[in-house]
Amino acid sequence: MKKNRNILVWFAATCCLVFLLHSCNSIDLYEKSVSIPGHSWENKYKPSFTFTIKDTTAIYQPYFIIRHNDKYSFNNIYVNLYYQSPGQPEKKMILDLTLANDENGWRASGMDDIYEYRIAFLLDPSFPDFKKSGDYTFRLEQIMRENPLKNVLNVGLRIEKK
Repeated sequence: MKKNRNILVWFAATCCLVFLLHSCNSIDLYEKSVSIPGHSWENKYKPSFTFTIKDTTAIYQPYFIIRHNDKYSFNNIYVNLYYQSPGQPEKKMILDLTLANDENGWRASGMDDIYEYRIAFLLDPSFPDFKKSGDYTFRLEQIMRENPLKNVLNVGLRIEKK
């Protein structure tokens, strides 16, 4: 009797674990961050990210990633996002991303004085819809008035499959 109960408990725990693992609604396709030299992002420094799309039937959500310390001086960041789809010329989109507000402060998860964001950005009509298989390349350029942009530790790109 006790042996059957142990088997039943083990089976129920396994089923719960399988359910939890399969209940996520997005899958990481690509994520990469690069360190900003000297924690001062020069506008000449344009990190590049290349990834491959194979599943052209899926819907993808891009995210901008940034880590900064609490000495970062602005509530937002302006970034030129350059992107190139397979067989297409490079295009540019301007992102204005909110990092903080006056009422609640930083809108990120933080530890000590470091804050990290994964900000989903809206797709411009000219933005690639990832309906062509192949390599996609993205470049990031900060276009803030301050140059270099101080206290930025890392920037990156994340693409999730929904």
